[in-house]
Amino acid sequence: MSDPELVQNILTNILTAVSRIERRFKNIQRPDDFVMDDSGIDRLDGITMMLIAIGEQLKQLDKVVEVDLETHYPEVDWKGAKGIRDFLSHHYFTVDAEIIFDVCQNKLDGLKKQSLTCKATNKLFFNKSGVL
Repeated sequence: MSDPELVQNILTNILTAVSRIERRFKNIQRPDDFVMDDSGIDRLDGITMMLIAIGEQLKQLDKVVEVDLETHYPEVDWKGAKGIRDFLSHHYFTVDAEIIFDVCQNKLDGLKKQSLTCKATNKLFFNKSGVL
């Protein structure tokens, strides 16, 4: 069985990162807003760092839960969320503002909703077969 306290901490960290991304993304209307001035670049840098943190936390979550996230919660692109961490960490200076914009606008909300649901219901404490 997974460690409920550790899982809750990981989910809290993910939700904190999502909240920071939402705050930084609030005034971004199009991808070019990230690269038009220093303020936009600072927002892009901050969002990128939080996406790296989310990906790292998801990798930790994989290690401590006994649930196949992709099977049980297919509405979230878990592989993509973890994969963007690897890409951003190793290709930091080639970050594509359009991709980050798309992630913020179209992908983040699903991760947030699923993380909130799992945190509130402790749904991640099932075993791999889906049985309590």
